Amino acid sequence: MAASTDTISAHMLIHLLAQQQVQSAKFFTTGTFPSYRTYRYNTSKPDDNIFFTGLIVFTLKQLYPLADSADKILIDSIIERAKSAFKKFKNKKGRNTYNFWATHPSVVFPNGGWLNLMNRSMALPDDMDDTVIDLLALGTDSISASAVHLLMQQYTNHLNGKIIRNTKKPLKKLRAYSTWFGKKMPIDFDVCVLANILYFVQAYHLPFTKADSASVGLLKISIEKKYILNSSAIISPHYQRTPVILYHLARLMSLSGFDLLDESKPVLMQTAHQILSNSSTNYFDKIIVATALLRWSENINSPLKMGVPQIQNFFKNNQFVFFKANMGSILPNPFKMIFEKLNIGQFNYYSPAYNIVLLLEYLLLQQQYNQAHP
Repeated sequence: MAASTDTISAHMLIHLLAQQQVQSAKFFTTGTFPSYRTYRYNTSKPDDNIFFTGLIVFTLKQLYPLADSADKILIDSIIERAKSAFKKFKNKKGRNTYNFWATHPSVVFPNGGWLNLMNRSMALPDDMDDTVIDLLALGTDSISASAVHLLMQQYTNHLNGKIIRNTKKPLKKLRAYSTWFGKKMPIDFDVCVLANILYFVQAYHLPFTKADSASVGLLKISIEKKYILNSSAIISPHYQRTPVILYHLARLMSLSGFDLLDESKPVLMQTAHQILSNSSTNYFDKIIVATALLRWSENINSPLKMGVPQIQNFFKNNQFVFFKANMGSILPNPFKMIFEKLNIGQFNYYSPAYNIVLLLEYLLLQQQYNQAHP
């Protein structure tokens, strides 16, 4: 009873997405999409953040040209309802940067019980990942984008005596961007975050800086030395897994005018095909890896198939983990690696709404590929 994912229409997925958007504030901020976190074997807890909502709006804008006219009207309404939510997560002093959690007032691990006693003392600084995703989602103007890019140059490795202490040796010398805007935070590299930053720089046609070039260099080394395959949790502590890294790299590389990683494309596509052909690969990993291949204009041989049980399971147990809050990510080696192996301080995050968007993205890109290659 295998059926192509075409059985699940883009129209249906967009309507399901609209139904998940928060209409009135109870726990989640109005206009956002619910997301949840789990810690080891604990039950999931609601987590009010802007991360997944930013990703959803950003991705919908990318997919907008592929949607039909009726669906575009609904996408427009989804984006418009989401816009007002972002200000709650903007820098509390008015700077044009964004936090994972609310800043008005500051919150850490919403619905976190005793952890919320430390909402101020443990408050995280704004981060570059949320900032560039949210600015792209909101369609900030080029002047504001340039100002944020200038600010980002103050948060790089080897600046003001700060040196990264928990990454692979060949990467330590690179003056790439840190994940965090905080002056007191240790330097932290994440290849997915760097891919998103470079997407932002390229999308706004900003002049490349030394930090941008170093970030490209870090991505190249991570691919050449197979860190993305063998040390994915070290070089991407906040996303951690190879399929998610491939997804981020492909999104960056598909952006018009960005060709700095083209020489790495053959090895990336080979890795993607290997993951896709592995029968033990999680179905959602297959979806995002197939999406990566489609972004590289690569034939995935045959569209993914969803049997009836898989379709039912998708809508009943939509808990694919895309992102991880990793409290050990800023620890120096060897403590970082010990925390990784023991899975200490790692919170898994998922959003049923964002997972719907990931499936929508695959579906529309597959349809686009089929039309271009009849």
